[in-house]
Amino acid sequence: MEPLTCSVSDLATLLGATAANGTSSAAAATYLCSRFSTISNSLSDTSYAVNNTYLLFSAYLVFAMQLGFAMLCAGSVRAKNTMNIMLTNVLDAAAGALSYYLFGFAFAFGSPSNGFIGHHFFGLSSVPSPDTDYSFFLYQWAFAIAAAGITSGSIAERTQFVAYLIYSSFLTGFVYPIVSHWFWSGDGWASPTRPDNILFGSGVIDFAGSGVVHMVGGIAGLWGALIEGPRIGRFDRTGRSVVLRGHSASLVVLGSFLLWFGWYGFNPGSFLTILKAYGGSGGYYGQWSAIGRTAVTTTLAGCTAALTMLFSKRLLVGHWNVIDVCNGLLGGFAAITSGCSVVEPWAAIICGFVSAWVLIAYNKLAEKFKYDDPLEAAQLHGGCGSWGVIFTGLFATKRYVNEVYPGRPERPYGLLMGGGGRLLAAQIIQVVVIIGWVTVTMGPLFYLLKKINLLRISRDDEMAGMDLTRHGGFAYMYHDDDDPSQKPAFMMGRVEPTDESTTPDYQISPTTNV
Repeated sequence: MEPLTCSVSDLATLLGATAANGTSSAAAATYLCSRFSTISNSLSDTSYAVNNTYLLFSAYLVFAMQLGFAMLCAGSVRAKNTMNIMLTNVLDAAAGALSYYLFGFAFAFGSPSNGFIGHHFFGLSSVPSPDTDYSFFLYQWAFAIAAAGITSGSIAERTQFVAYLIYSSFLTGFVYPIVSHWFWSGDGWASPTRPDNILFGSGVIDFAGSGVVHMVGGIAGLWGALIEGPRIGRFDRTGRSVVLRGHSASLVVLGSFLLWFGWYGFNPGSFLTILKAYGGSGGYYGQWSAIGRTAVTTTLAGCTAALTMLFSKRLLVGHWNVIDVCNGLLGGFAAITSGCSVVEPWAAIICGFVSAWVLIAYNKLAEKFKYDDPLEAAQLHGGCGSWGVIFTGLFATKRYVNEVYPGRPERPYGLLMGGGGRLLAAQIIQVVVIIGWVTVTMGPLFYLLKKINLLRISRDDEMAGMDLTRHGGFAYMYHDDDDPSQKPAFMMGRVEPTDESTTPDYQISPTTNV
């Protein structure tokens, strides 16, 4: 909101030499301008308060997605590992808060800086400032821990607790902040808001993070799961896929709805402010309208992907599966996150439809190469996220691009919308750069953890379940007699792991586990 100004000299001239009651015009003008300034300051304060409240509310919504991740992860693993996966979700938020506070926020948004990394605001020094406030830190922290939560799903049911602590701190404190600096900070080399952008005069449009958040978390999870290897029993001796079913579809559905709800802070909240008019002030159309449109495109993409997955899997495997629908829904959300603010609602339907088939294809590929990801996090967030980045380069509209990223009328937009190929080229570079950066940082970290025996738990612990061997008992206990930790053999350290082949939590799958 532009500040309102009042000139005493100009106002005095309009009032004439002397007011009606004999008061000099200069004195009257001074008084009126002081009252006018008071009103102007009050309006400016209100504008700041409304925008900060909007950003804080969006941060709360994004943080609530952690509960969604926790429920989704808990329902997708076997009951014997429920406490472990819930604890890792808490750890992602807790460890991520400290690492992002100390280093991550400075690396991401410490301006002024160079195009590669920020170097101000360590430990939130000099905050608040004219450029940033505490609400912005909280919002960006919620994004950082979302990336870490994605990775934890890929390596669930077989990873040591200390490995979670190490990778989560490293990802939120260094790997993710560098990527967000490149594409979201005004100083980043590929940022669309950088005045002298060197990337095709455009920069990358990744509005809410299909690449910055979802690809980073998904690719990190890919390397973790590849280096760890599949869970015991995931593939039989002949190489056939064995479905290690999650223990609660109810928790999966609950988690999916919570994530859906939180996505309305993730995507529309990425505008950061709401009180901004487009064109002249006083009209019905402004940033508040763009925020509403972004919520609509987010909804349409997710719903289209869910329905596409529902009927596609019905045709492919012959049954309706709620887990498939939930994964399709989240895949559509991950894909539309990049271009949600700059595409038409009809284009979001295309985005969701394609994202469902991208997820199916990546799951087929994962099965072929014996890759085990209990939550399909790499396929869903990495695969659908990369499609979303490309989708933006195809369907971004000129009008919306110029509204969301003003100041450069000739800015490139979507190839299929008549904007040429420069934006698409920038988007492809983002996909390649993120894959490369996460590979050279997280890959060696997971490999090092494996070499020093800090990555994977023992075979006996994995067979018995980490709730029992690492966390003092199972998450679900109906009778004390059902708790092996209360039996003499366990108390004396002689617990025998259950033979996986005798338990009912998996079966041979003739098709892909999507």
